[in-house]
Amino acid sequence: MLAVSGFLTVGVFLALVLSRRVSVLFALTLVPIAAALVSGFGAGLGGMIADGLVTVAPVAIMITFAVLYFSLMVDTGLFDPAVARILRWAGGDPMKITVGTALLTLLVALDGDGASTFLITVSALLPVYQRLGMRRVVLAGVVCLAAGVMNMVPWGGPTARAMAALHLDSGQLFLPVLPAMLAGVLWVLVAAYLIGRGERKRLGVVELAVADRPRLTGADRVRFWINALLTLVLVACLLAQLADLEVLFLLAFLVALLVNRPSWAAQQELLTKHAYNVVLVVAVIFAAGVFTGILTGTGMIGAMAEGLVSVIPDSAAGLLPVGTAIASMPLSLVFTPDAFYYGIVPVLAETSAALGGDPAAIGRAAILGQMTTGFPLSPLTASTFILLGMSGVDLGEHQRFAFKWAFGTTLVMTAVALLTGVL
Repeated sequence: MLAVSGFLTVGVFLALVLSRRVSVLFALTLVPIAAALVSGFGAGLGGMIADGLVTVAPVAIMITFAVLYFSLMVDTGLFDPAVARILRWAGGDPMKITVGTALLTLLVALDGDGASTFLITVSALLPVYQRLGMRRVVLAGVVCLAAGVMNMVPWGGPTARAMAALHLDSGQLFLPVLPAMLAGVLWVLVAAYLIGRGERKRLGVVELAVADRPRLTGADRVRFWINALLTLVLVACLLAQLADLEVLFLLAFLVALLVNRPSWAAQQELLTKHAYNVVLVVAVIFAAGVFTGILTGTGMIGAMAEGLVSVIPDSAAGLLPVGTAIASMPLSLVFTPDAFYYGIVPVLAETSAALGGDPAAIGRAAILGQMTTGFPLSPLTASTFILLGMSGVDLGEHQRFAFKWAFGTTLVMTAVALLTGVL
């Protein structure tokens, strides 16, 4: 009966989220609370919720300061010189333009936020694509390929959700798949080259004048280099795991505030400007803590896993992570990121553990396969419509053009993950 309650809880949650009848925040909290009460766990409900909230608190703190830090860097123009340099290098060559699009997106997408990535890259490059007669669907596709890979960083959506859902840290989830992610980056550059070569064959190379960006002088120049150095040091410390991610982002954000927004008024303006994005993401993370805390505390996840174990052959245990990686990419077309990571992945992870596998491998497989959460291909991902609206591309055209390249990225990263033994 406990397994049945668990599957019903997940099913109702998925139905509510996919039908868009209620918000994700509402579904993540109300559905498991109602399920616990109906199943007779009302007495211990408060403790389960508290345990879940404590578990996801580090992820919520990390996301808070990561969004604030990179939003500040975007506001100060840290990425502007890279935009100008790439455009000067590309000139009027469509092949170089597409490769430059991928390079710029890989850099800007370091913040893990799709909206800001699309605002910067599409705004900078759409006039160039129009001037050369390049197809807008190429711009949308290349931007999203690069953004999809970079969204695997621990402060990006898929990895942050997986860490919250499986109660893992970045050392357990992200660092093992870093070689696979680097292979994905290389594949994106190869894909951009192949796509761009086709555009160059269709259009040829034309002359394109790029206006010089005004040079920074005085205090602005010093501030720019301090921001660049601070960001490089932050990324190095994150990868080296010199401290917890939330601590590193907090310290980096405080230093960035002192350098760029030292006055109280400027700091208030920054916080007010980006408060919506921060609150929206953090609230969902804490709601996920309620969901996983209740399902774990009541034993529903364990019971569901036992049910799946009874129907999955023992010989298939080793194939579960690979199957998750490959299947989760097309599945993300019909599941929202929240529905997939908070409703499906915990059950798969517990099933893997019951079969003698590593549950963390399921989390790694999930972020390898979820190219359409960071890569906005799914109509269930809000950033998809931000990108398509800015670039003026139809959803169907975008999906037909980009799906094969996105799925190819997942296959490349999964193959490298298998070779390195992380799956």
